[in-house]
Amino acid sequence: MKKYLENNPKLKYIFFGGKGGVGKTVMAGAAALWAAKQGRRTLLASTNPVHSLSNLFEQDVFGKVACVCEEEKCYAFEIDTRDTIERSKKEIREKINWFLKFADITTKAEDFIESATMNPAFEESAMFENMINIMFKDEYDFYVFDTAPTANARRLLGMSKVYSLWVEKMLKSREEAKSLREMLSFSKKEKKDPLMDYLLDFKDRMGHAKELLTDDRLTAFFFVTLPESLPIAVITRFINWFHEFGIPVGGVIVNGVIQKDQVGPDAVEFVRNRVQMQDEHMAEIWQIFGDRVRAIVPLFETEVKGAKMLTRMTEHLFAF
Repeated sequence: MKKYLENNPKLKYIFFGGKGGVGKTVMAGAAALWAAKQGRRTLLASTNPVHSLSNLFEQDVFGKVACVCEEEKCYAFEIDTRDTIERSKKEIREKINWFLKFADITTKAEDFIESATMNPAFEESAMFENMINIMFKDEYDFYVFDTAPTANARRLLGMSKVYSLWVEKMLKSREEAKSLREMLSFSKKEKKDPLMDYLLDFKDRMGHAKELLTDDRLTAFFFVTLPESLPIAVITRFINWFHEFGIPVGGVIVNGVIQKDQVGPDAVEFVRNRVQMQDEHMAEIWQIFGDRVRAIVPLFETEVKGAKMLTRMTEHLFAF
């Protein structure tokens, strides 16, 4: 992991993902702390709707940026989507009103807003907006994102491509509607089209987001797994999808490996069986991922929580 970052000195945005429960948040926290200790002003942001950073750092970082682990250049932030959702509702109301006025429809915008904001992807869209706003502000030297379980992270990071396709269709439809209205109108042509202005601005934002998320000099997504069959299968499937969307994959981190030198001959059968199982899955990991394995992190005797344990974790994650 350390060598990978040294070989990619311009890397600025790193994401950690994987199946639920594999240690994504811990790895993201350790990476942020390590980067800050290297002198880079670092922000760790959680895009997981079920946040864990406050618990990890043992301090409240929900909806606010706070310095963590008493490290002056390390900051953490659990994104609160509530404000974004309310702001999005207001923007949707304005856009619908623009459209209804443009189309000479007397129906009130409120009749459409509830159906628009009840979409299951609405909160995800708000989270994506928050994420790219953080990236666009460019207030830090280095960004670490703790993402939701892989399927959600896949949709979240893929939104820039999906939105780009959507906005292209919307722009085309808008142009056609505008041309038709102008042909049928006896009045002067409208000089201002707020909805078109919004779509063009949105197109630029999505284009910029896609540039950042697909630039392998700036961005890398790291998959975290345990030496177990299910999380290995999950990331094997999703790595290909990330490649298809052009999101650079930095590699794989294996977490929770039992250290054999701490397992004596008199160890209980359960522990010996777990070691054997992990050996088999480690062979599978090397076969599938090979030199894309960036770190192998041991199973600690206690949970990783607080500055002391996170510092200890960084020593393993970024060991030579």
